[in-house]
Amino acid sequence: MKLTRLLLPLLLPAAAAFCQPFSAGVKVGLPLTDFLDTVNGTTSSVTNRYLFGPTAELHLPFGLGIEVDALYRHFNYKDIIGSAGNAVTATGTAGNWEFPLLLKYRFPSKVVRPYVDAGVAWDTLTGISSSIANLSPAKNTTTGIVLGVGLDVHFIIHILPELRYTRWTSAQFNISNVLSSNQNQAEFMVGITF
Repeated sequence: MKLTRLLLPLLLPAAAAFCQPFSAGVKVGLPLTDFLDTVNGTTSSVTNRYLFGPTAELHLPFGLGIEVDALYRHFNYKDIIGSAGNAVTATGTAGNWEFPLLLKYRFPSKVVRPYVDAGVAWDTLTGISSSIANLSPAKNTTTGIVLGVGLDVHFIIHILPELRYTRWTSAQFNISNVLSSNQNQAEFMVGITF
């Protein structure tokens, strides 16, 4: 009995360490939709085929959690203005930060736990540059509704593949009605958390 009283203060912190109420790590992903919509053949855009950033989650009872991410992507565009002899090519580039805040529910299971998540996201453009004129967005920041499904595979670390869809409430910019930001966004992501 005395030995138990002596070891109990040493075992409680170790047990608490295994019941991690908080996890953090990184997310990397592939956009399944382009960041920009183009209307005609004289305009083209390239969304870099990656996004990445930190992620953190507060684990709550009953399989619930609150997740927050800070995801970055880069894109550029090229617009040919005018006709064959008088054509001018405008190029532009920008960065994009997305900040989702999600409520997550994990279904009960031991090693592989399916989950669903939903919430809101804020999106902001940074580092906007253009070869011809200053490209100023209609809105620097917009909000959206996020829905996702995924798996939480837990061995020593958590590996979280996920499909996520975001519907933005408004386009951030529209250039001459030929190039605008896409209001529907789909992504495949993998999170690695500890």
